[in-house]
Amino acid sequence: MDRTDLFGRAAAELRRAGALVITAGAGMGVDSGLPDFRGDHGFWKAYPPYEKLGLSFVDAANPAHFDQDPQFGWGFYGHRTNLYRATVPHRGFALLLGWAERFRLPFFAVTSNVDGQFQKAGFPEDRVLEVHGSIHHLQCTTPCSDGIWTNGETLEIDLETMRSRQVPRCPNCRAVSRPNILMFGDWSWLDARTAAQRTRFDEFLEDVRGRRLYVIELGAGTAIPTIRMTSERLGRGDAFVVRVNPREPDISPPHLSIAAGALEGLAGIDAAL
Repeated sequence: MDRTDLFGRAAAELRRAGALVITAGAGMGVDSGLPDFRGDHGFWKAYPPYEKLGLSFVDAANPAHFDQDPQFGWGFYGHRTNLYRATVPHRGFALLLGWAERFRLPFFAVTSNVDGQFQKAGFPEDRVLEVHGSIHHLQCTTPCSDGIWTNGETLEIDLETMRSRQVPRCPNCRAVSRPNILMFGDWSWLDARTAAQRTRFDEFLEDVRGRRLYVIELGAGTAIPTIRMTSERLGRGDAFVVRVNPREPDISPPHLSIAAGALEGLAGIDAAL
């Protein structure tokens, strides 16, 4: 099946849908100019100082830095905070919202990204599940309580050393704070915010039970397969899954594989509607 036929079939299935679920991984942000950290070299291309230090993404995204060297820990996450605040979501987000409006589809977005781009693009807060948390929310490193609060910090990063000039503190106990993100080897992540989002998603699925689900997966790789597994689980019910991925698009029939970037795939389907 050529590209035109793939887009046409995806569009035809969307017209039959009764509800829309968007599942998204790091590839969703690439068209907005965000790095996807694919492999060590991809990470080092985005953050050259870490190559000199011999640190991988897994090494940098480690909560131990906030205890051992908080300026270094906040260097990485502070830079990402500033990057995500400055990023403008690509038009694929608007296309998804447009489909929901055009076909009057209840919708929900499930993402492993911590960048807040869905909300920034206009998705309602109560229609997003961030399975790994959000960089725009903070918690105590201890943690001294179950508190999770908005990240309103100003963070200046020395790009030569990737160290932050500021170290945010917990407003309750004055210990170092950290992003409310599930990191590697993380035993202190507070998951209450994500758990509440997951409850809303479960309620959404219950509300749309009996409707044919259209699941469009965008830029979710196999390295951390949370999103792909979510799509496939949904696809075992009355659902049609479209997997859009430039390098790892394969999914078993009757679902559809499209080898494309997120925006390219969305634009192609939209043009076929």
